Amino acid sequence: MTDPLVRELLEWIAVRPRTYDETMEAWRSHCPRQTVWEDACMAGFIEVVGDGVAVTERGRAELLDGAGAAFFRRK
Repeated sequence: MTDPLVRELLEWIAVRPRTYDETMEAWRSHCPRQTVWEDACMAGFIEVVGDGVAVTERGRAELLDGAGAAFFRRK
């Protein structure tokens, strides 16, 4: 099961194109217990493409699993 904050990050990125800077401003944490960005990267759910951030195929599959499917139906 994916951490709810990682799922929230994936949904946030999937809504519209996000720049790396915008994503870091919104999601970077200096707290060692708050590793949302790092967890999503290590799981292969997101990738940096040029100056942007994108949800990978694996990340989309994670969003489609369970409650995430409702997210894509809303769009």
